[in-house]
Amino acid sequence: MCGIIGYLGGREATPILMESLKRLEYRGYDSAGVAVLEEPRQGHATRTSVTKSEAKVDTLVEKLEANMPSGKLGIGHTRWATHGKPTYINAHPHTDCKGKIFVVHNGIIENFAELKAELEAEGHEFPSETDTEVVPHLIEKYYKGDFLAAVRAALKRIHGAYALAMFSSEDPELLVGARLNAPLVVGLGESEYYIASDITAIIPYTKRVLVLGEGEVAAVTPLGPEVSTLDGVTVKSKIVHVDWDVAQAQKGGYPHFMLKEIHESDEAVANAMRGRLSDDGAVSFREFDVSDEQLKSVKDVLLLGMGTSLHAAMIGEYVIEDWAGIPARAEDASEFRYRRPTVGKDTLDVVITQSGETADTLVALHQAKERGSLSVAVTNVIASSAARDADGAIYLHSGPEIGVASTKTLLAHTISLYLLALRLATVNGRVSLERRQELVESLRALPEQVRGILARDEEIRGLAEKYSKYGDFMYAGRGLGFPVALEGALKLKEISYVHAEGTSGGLLKHGPIALLDDQFPVVAICTASATKDKMVSNVHEMAARNAPVIALVTDGDHSLDGVATDLFVMPAVEEVSSVILDTVMLQLFAYHVAVKLGQNVDQPRNLAKSVTVE
Repeated sequence: MCGIIGYLGGREATPILMESLKRLEYRGYDSAGVAVLEEPRQGHATRTSVTKSEAKVDTLVEKLEANMPSGKLGIGHTRWATHGKPTYINAHPHTDCKGKIFVVHNGIIENFAELKAELEAEGHEFPSETDTEVVPHLIEKYYKGDFLAAVRAALKRIHGAYALAMFSSEDPELLVGARLNAPLVVGLGESEYYIASDITAIIPYTKRVLVLGEGEVAAVTPLGPEVSTLDGVTVKSKIVHVDWDVAQAQKGGYPHFMLKEIHESDEAVANAMRGRLSDDGAVSFREFDVSDEQLKSVKDVLLLGMGTSLHAAMIGEYVIEDWAGIPARAEDASEFRYRRPTVGKDTLDVVITQSGETADTLVALHQAKERGSLSVAVTNVIASSAARDADGAIYLHSGPEIGVASTKTLLAHTISLYLLALRLATVNGRVSLERRQELVESLRALPEQVRGILARDEEIRGLAEKYSKYGDFMYAGRGLGFPVALEGALKLKEISYVHAEGTSGGLLKHGPIALLDDQFPVVAICTASATKDKMVSNVHEMAARNAPVIALVTDGDHSLDGVATDLFVMPAVEEVSSVILDTVMLQLFAYHVAVKLGQNVDQPRNLAKSVTVE
């Protein structure tokens, strides 16, 4: 969603804000802006320079370079519109009536309408359409010479989700951050400090990060940050050392972040297993260290996710039931939150979220916890909301993922769910030592096998360019191939804007087949599985409707020779390994189609990396 950066220190704030906003572009945004408290000139009052752009950060940078504000305190923002169109007026930062209080905000103020009506009745004027604008006006209302006290009083009135960075021109050595249901961190440098919505924005400056908890406020001065509750109670916050390299947040020579991150898939797969999987198949999770007895009491597993994470949940559902013999179900978190869920103390609630901040998934997690469920977050972000709120965490350790479309993190999610399934299967005595060792061998072979698919990038590109002329696609699979097909279709439409839909092979004849003709190609997941022969029959049905078919088949399988239009031969591996390899191939296929069509694959329109509001 929106990106936030704030700076207080001894250097010029504007260049730091500009550079940080550039690194936050990957989150998806439609406008940008900065506010810098300028150094007072002799004989002049302190003033704040506000610069905005209703377009990209590059446009904002051009404006700033033409008239560079000089000051040591500032805030910046990239906005993803929720209330009000992406216009100059609606861009952040927002200010109060007197132009002394400046605020940037990520989230949604749910009660903004009633607050705005109250403030307007008191004479406050609101030029923008945003919900955010009530914040500086509410602070203004409570300001009696103590900016921090006014912030706390205002935030007590606000309902919803917020990550905020704020300052007042009347307090030039105070930068304030606050969060509720949205991520915010404080970076600790050498006599300089940062507030950011994302660690990626500040890793060139510091690797020491203070993570704010729910409902906490950070008051940053030249002496450092002090964290407290809205009631003013001091909080001892956790400081995290981030081991990411600056180069990890750069393209590393690839034309797009997405391609770079697909080519990091082998490392992502290896990192998800590293230190967790022994030779005999024993699985341990340091951050989810529950006893065998506790896991034996689990009678069913609920997997919650959205988008790509939901497809990972569907894979997890299949594997947990198959290996552990425990009922499992994957649920769309945004729908689950509005039901009366049948979960309880015997349920293991698994929340799958790359950012750890996905709004619907967090609400669903809280609902399950309220009913006594054991919970674990499978996430890429240390100390994220999901990781803190769940009983434990399984971290992906994938490093930053800049491209909006999830690639390497999906694979790490899937591997993590395999390990969780194996852990559950072991404590329930469902898999023999021999079978566990076979699975270990298969999983450990995956990084090299992924590299084998990546090495065929040119082959995949040729296939993608051949099919890039089509405006519609069907993806079909059965068993574990079904969520693979759904994810393949999602990737294509996300980044190429080509219509694509996924279906199970069995469902094909119950409606989707009506769409097929010689202008409606199908990508069929036909690699070795218990349902492969059924998929082969489905491909014959597709071909009979003159639909061009790209079939992913296992090496040595000739059952679709002369039937499918194009065959892409995959290695002969375990079915769970095929999921990973097939997914990498489909990610590269979608990427090359989008590039051929000239699309912005790293920042597809209308999408955001982290969906932190409903």
